[in-house]
Amino acid sequence: MQRKRFFNTTGPCRPDIHYMLPPEERLVGAQLHRYIRDQLYWVLHAPRQTGKTTFLQSWMKEINAADEAVACYVSVERCQGIAEPERAMPAICNAVCKHAAEYKLPVPKAGTDDPVSMLNAMLAHWAQLTAPKPLVVLFDETDVLIEGTLISFLRQLRDGFAGRGVGTFPTSIALVGMRDLKDYITAAKGGVPVNPGSPFNVKADSASLSNFSRNDIERLFSQRTEETGQRINPDALDYIYDQSRGQPWIVNNLFMRATMQILDAESPETVTLEHIREARNRMIDARETHLDALAYRLEDPQIRKVMETIITGEPDPLMAGGEAFRISVDLGLVSVENGVPVVANPIYREVIARQLTYSTQLAIPAPHWKWEKPDGTLDMDSLLKEFQNFWRTNSEVWEEKMNYPEAFPHLLLMAFLQRVTNGNGRIEREYAAGRGRMDLGVEYCGGWSILEVKLVRGGRTFEAVMKEGIEQTHRYRESFWQAPGVGKPGVNAVRCYLVIFDRRPKKPSWEKRLKWVRKGDITVVGC
Repeated sequence: MQRKRFFNTTGPCRPDIHYMLPPEERLVGAQLHRYIRDQLYWVLHAPRQTGKTTFLQSWMKEINAADEAVACYVSVERCQGIAEPERAMPAICNAVCKHAAEYKLPVPKAGTDDPVSMLNAMLAHWAQLTAPKPLVVLFDETDVLIEGTLISFLRQLRDGFAGRGVGTFPTSIALVGMRDLKDYITAAKGGVPVNPGSPFNVKADSASLSNFSRNDIERLFSQRTEETGQRINPDALDYIYDQSRGQPWIVNNLFMRATMQILDAESPETVTLEHIREARNRMIDARETHLDALAYRLEDPQIRKVMETIITGEPDPLMAGGEAFRISVDLGLVSVENGVPVVANPIYREVIARQLTYSTQLAIPAPHWKWEKPDGTLDMDSLLKEFQNFWRTNSEVWEEKMNYPEAFPHLLLMAFLQRVTNGNGRIEREYAAGRGRMDLGVEYCGGWSILEVKLVRGGRTFEAVMKEGIEQTHRYRESFWQAPGVGKPGVNAVRCYLVIFDRRPKKPSWEKRLKWVRKGDITVVGC
């Protein structure tokens, strides 16, 4: 019985058991033929779970099949967190031997016990063993190396660079990880920028891997259609691209859940938008390792500053030039769309919001007031009036305990909404640096409400912010229905709200701060 392929979410892809697209198609800034022909060293950096290891192992096999060079993939992940070269270098050399044996290639010897030259000597010996063919080494996970280990690793590679050649030293080396080389050299040097005396100033290129395009996602599922006959609706593909922005692990996870969990693996039933939406909810609820690892990063003080700026929408002219922003981009947590820093995709936005509001949500008492209308939809007026009371009673005490004080109003409001909508509704969230607001679309039992969230800072008046916010709310409402998977408003009216939090140093009294004003078709809620 022929084994059927499936969508992979764990480890490198294999074409014999996984649906996959050639990862080299997504390389940006790389010229693979040059690296071997011209004996060049280069860097490949991209976020986790984008296909780096799959590419490296595939390219290694392609090089060896051509029989003009000997290539070997080597992961140095075992050295993560080891700062001392005397401990790390033997481990790296053992990794070289392990991978060489695994791929049935000549296995080199260390040749010296001195950690300062151990790797250099081993690579020189390895090049002798592969002669008369040149040696190509693909080092994966190099960004896990830290401090003295990283510096020693790079210096030993650079020391061999000048004498590289057939029989003397690897002619081409790739260093692969999440971050560009200059960034983790800077980190290894305690944040000191790289200077011309850098221990690795011989790289030719810094390449990356892009996400899937909408066409790539369709091509990926078409492999299953060809093998099983199962189809997928175009609106489901649109929704996948919109929610994932082409992030490969997310795309594969949604396909896997839809075809193997929500539908039976043998089912010929067409995959619909509802199947994918359910797959999305299950993936987020499952808190899988990839998403959990991103959520864990939110506790990093550097990441926190970037995320606060994006959540609040406040402009920060210095953010994009800082180390924290570059880390956030390298992690795949943040991207730039139309010149604006944003969370990389809507699924990450949801994961971040849930992570940052989870403990707060649990601390909010179970709602005792009536929040549903007779038709079963959400009574947003009642909910927001109750939130005003809750904000007045708890905000000053709770804010002192929050890790994200600048974004505290947004996070508390989202926690409050999530506390009520869990199980019967969903929240669509949009936030980006420099927009001066957060947009929320709340669906509950088929009825929609739109909320715009803004802050009054020092130097501005409530009236000026309200005028600006009303215009923004109208624009958001007009664009909201264009998003894939949102659907169109039904018979229930779409209610619009503008929630304004007073964050001025000298705030008016609570009686003046808590407002409830109708401005045409928008309800303005002052907090």
